[in-house]
Amino acid sequence: MGESANGTSPLSGDVKVARGPSIDLRLFSVNKPPSLEAFQKLTMQSVPVHYPLAHSVESNVPIYDLPNASSLAPNQRSALQDEWYHILLSGPGVFVTKGLYKDPSLLERVNNVYSNIIAEEKKLAGKRGDHFAGSGANDRIWNSFSKHCLQDVDSFLEYYSNPWLPIISSAWLGPHHRLTAQVNIVKPGATAQISHRDYHIGFQDNESCAKFPKALQVASQFLTLQGAVAHSDMSLESGPTRLLPFSQIFEEGYVAYRIPEFQNYFLERYVSVPLRQGDGLFFNPALFHAAGQNDSTSIMRSANLLQISSAFGKPMEIIETLPLIERTWDGLTDLFKNSGLSDEVKAFIGNVAEGYPFPTNLDRRVPETSGMAPESEQDLLVKGLERGWTKEQILAEVRRMKEDSRA
Repeated sequence: MGESANGTSPLSGDVKVARGPSIDLRLFSVNKPPSLEAFQKLTMQSVPVHYPLAHSVESNVPIYDLPNASSLAPNQRSALQDEWYHILLSGPGVFVTKGLYKDPSLLERVNNVYSNIIAEEKKLAGKRGDHFAGSGANDRIWNSFSKHCLQDVDSFLEYYSNPWLPIISSAWLGPHHRLTAQVNIVKPGATAQISHRDYHIGFQDNESCAKFPKALQVASQFLTLQGAVAHSDMSLESGPTRLLPFSQIFEEGYVAYRIPEFQNYFLERYVSVPLRQGDGLFFNPALFHAAGQNDSTSIMRSANLLQISSAFGKPMEIIETLPLIERTWDGLTDLFKNSGLSDEVKAFIGNVAEGYPFPTNLDRRVPETSGMAPESEQDLLVKGLERGWTKEQILAEVRRMKEDSRA
């Protein structure tokens, strides 16, 4: 087995490797374009199943009216998550959540925070980066998650204790996901983005993308959930996100989206759904999509873009949890005293602290339970709340955990 008749290896010497008929290439070819016809056939279908919990389906996009999360029984939550998982995996790849944030005064407070951050950052010298848009075309806040906390802790705590965020995210990513956020404000007259797929592989150039084997081209989508919270009303005139339902199913999509024929087809077939302030939009990162052109004369189309990463993936931005815990601990302990370990408390802890305890140093951080994983930051925060730790105590414990996790 594996040797020629004379006992030499098939790879020894100047030997050409013959590929057997049962062995496929592991990589997509950048020199052989994907089939536009197959892509067209895939994306011309209609929603294949009935989603009974959706309020409606508009342009192949299921629309959900969200009640208060506390009103749902566990089986109702699970049924919703089953529908969202099916939509993201084998359905249209995108859904809308109406009323994700129901308090307009909270969103206005947060918008004021964003305005202050943008004003402060414009005073700084240097070019401001953006993805898929020229510098200065939009107002962008990178890592709005951390900057929001450091600017206004009260609205940050209220905003990210929304219990719908972990319900939606865990439907696709499972437990211990990590949330990052970036604000994008698209000004009147701003042009549309080019259609694309998102992080991870979507942020690589074509040559780099093609180096990842086919299985990872598919697997990449399972590491991230893309979301957006509308911080302004988004009429069709203002150019809400352009979407191509079912395009996430096309396995060669990461090497296809830059090809002009695919971009032109996207422009012929995309759909958009208007949003009201407080609505949410969530989609598979492999879905072909693009920010639309803002043809309005006065609408500053504003969204907080949520990029939520699996515990098994690398988030796009680094979140330093210690200063966020320091700023929010007093408010979090008050919330815990009033409501116990409520959905809101658990949602906030899940957003601000790391739930997956790896990578770590297992010599220093020996698992204390029957499992093989040590305590996580989230476990530590829950312990601190239940034991009534002061801010100084919780910060000391988090610092110790971080130090012990180092090599």
